[in-house]
Amino acid sequence: MLLAVSAAASHPLLLAGGRGGGAARPHPRTHAAKLEASNGRHLRSSLSTLSCACSPSPPSGDRGTGSARNLFDELSVLSPAIPWEVDDIWRIYAGYFFILHIPLSFGGLEVVAKVLQRSSLDSMTTVISTVILQLAELTLTLALLQYTAMPGHAIQPFYSGKVFTERSWVKETLLGFAVLMALVSTTSIVVDKLVGFEDAYDPILKEILSESPASVFLCFFLYCVIAPLSEETIYRGFLLTALSSSMKWRDAVLISSLAFTAAHLSCKSSIQLFVVGCITGLAYCRTGTLAASFTIHSLYNAVVLCMALVS
Repeated sequence: MLLAVSAAASHPLLLAGGRGGGAARPHPRTHAAKLEASNGRHLRSSLSTLSCACSPSPPSGDRGTGSARNLFDELSVLSPAIPWEVDDIWRIYAGYFFILHIPLSFGGLEVVAKVLQRSSLDSMTTVISTVILQLAELTLTLALLQYTAMPGHAIQPFYSGKVFTERSWVKETLLGFAVLMALVSTTSIVVDKLVGFEDAYDPILKEILSESPASVFLCFFLYCVIAPLSEETIYRGFLLTALSSSMKWRDAVLISSLAFTAAHLSCKSSIQLFVVGCITGLAYCRTGTLAASFTIHSLYNAVVLCMALVS
């Protein structure tokens, strides 16, 4: 119920004192002013009471909808406190994307081939170089996030709070992974029905997995540890957290998932990547720890690698 509260202003009463030993009698004009002020206070008090009694209450249906909306909004446990200025979020992300991600993830292997003076890289050299490039990208990303943080704010305790939490996250992680696999399987079947079957596995990846046990181990280490750690750090730990500090968390999940999908530059896997971004973002918002989103991301990549290995 909306309450209309009115507060009457207090003014000092000026009394004109009479001469002699008798009690002071108010001047006629002063007495009239007192009566008018008193009547005004009574009138405003009556109007306030009437307003309180007559203010419309929201219908029960609206109250129920509002409670459901509040419950949905409270599903996120993320804190709005972030070490970066809200106005700098997209400038920071653009710096990461164009200065670090594109050159290292999509142009790094070409630089390695030129440095080694080779026209092409063999499977083992490719996976080792990719591991080094991904570690370099993660290290430089953390340096960029620290450099762009507000003065006096360190990102090390910020990310420590996003990893170590007292809240249980195992149940939400298992549920999120199960939902993710169901959604990815469904979307894959739908896409195959609409556009026809197409091998979704990268031939270079399949070649690496069939090279040797060492290349298989490095490939799993790359896609199940380094890549999820790097991507969860930037897309959930930074972008989603920063966006949710100035907008509703579900909008932040959608926007960060779109950015996560676009960063892979893969139209063929865009639907699956968007689903991965949404599920990991939801798990992160629900648990408040990157351990949940990292585990889901890592398990998903492991399943994809296993399917590519046996295909």
